[in-house]
Amino acid sequence: MRFKVMMRRLYYERLAFLSLIYLLLLILLSIIAPFIVPFDPEAQDLNNIMAAPNSHHWFGTDELGRDIFTRILLGGQAAIQAGLIGIMIPLLVGVPLGVISGYMGGIVDDIFMRVVDAILSFPAILLALAITGALGVSLWNAMIAIGIIFTPQFARLARGQTLQVRREPYVEAAKISGSGPFWIMVRHIFPNIASPIIVQASFSFSLAILVEASLSFLGMGAQSPQISWGGMLHQAYSMIFVNPLMMLFPGIAILLSVLAGNFLGDGLRIAIDPRMKRT
Repeated sequence: MRFKVMMRRLYYERLAFLSLIYLLLLILLSIIAPFIVPFDPEAQDLNNIMAAPNSHHWFGTDELGRDIFTRILLGGQAAIQAGLIGIMIPLLVGVPLGVISGYMGGIVDDIFMRVVDAILSFPAILLALAITGALGVSLWNAMIAIGIIFTPQFARLARGQTLQVRREPYVEAAKISGSGPFWIMVRHIFPNIASPIIVQASFSFSLAILVEASLSFLGMGAQSPQISWGGMLHQAYSMIFVNPLMMLFPGIAILLSVLAGNFLGDGLRIAIDPRMKRT
């Protein structure tokens, strides 16, 4: 499908289009945040501890007097990094493995699916905790863990789509013309299974943000002085009855980002195939 046609259809899915704009703005802000934040994220103003939102501190301050608005902007960097790494690893590892498994079939496919089924049998968050614990507690290792737990999902999706496409006439024609398996998978199969993978990537992007926030909340993700929305929630948890606004703003940031990824994925699904109805 031509990119312009898909974007035109996506434009009429207004909620999805607004979600795309929000995510693009979030990515832009995460890049320029260090240059535009009004305060040092670690600067403590002991005269304004847990201050309410005001004209000086738009989102108020935390238990150490640090500006919450500044930390929200910088916390978006961890969220975006987790989202991007969380989908790049499956795209670069899971999708090729799924295409190879679906195209080759036989014992290769059997072994591959048993491994995938074994990984998917574990709850995602528990597997992420186990991987992070094995690799070491850090934001980078948390992002690797997120990518690993998403890889089987992308691999299974790519395999299923490949099983449908490999018997199409154009694939059979490529075989007859003497094209090798590698060329067929790259030139004929992958372009024709890309659409559902793009949709899955959008959903996984938002889920990666949620998993990263969960890991950071549990102390298994970003470590001080790195800033994460989940880490901010963890710090605010002990103050929930003293100043609940400390939890409100990072919670809203996570909520909006996750919803935006889901709405965008739903809109992309309809833009790619208008016959599908919104779930």
